[in-house]
Amino acid sequence: MTVRIGDVVFDHVDYDEGADVLYLHVGDPSAAVEFDESPEGYALRFDRSGHLVGVTIVGAGRAVHAGEHLSVTIPSRIEIDADQLQAAITAA
Repeated sequence: MTVRIGDVVFDHVDYDEGADVLYLHVGDPSAAVEFDESPEGYALRFDRSGHLVGVTIVGAGRAVHAGEHLSVTIPSRIEIDADQLQAAITAA
């Protein structure tokens, strides 16, 4: 399954229920060569060209249960609603 968030389509989706961490990645995770953190505290991974290839979302399940949406600034801001988070968690 793929998950689209903003303009990015993540084709590797993994959810660690015990830790409540959602891992989203485009292509091979080893393609990430640059790492950063969004102002909101989410881990971001970029390829050699500077394209976003991965996002780690801590507390995704909690956000789903609360019906919350998350904001991730990468450097442009994308919105992730509870339905998108639920689809990613379910797919993982």
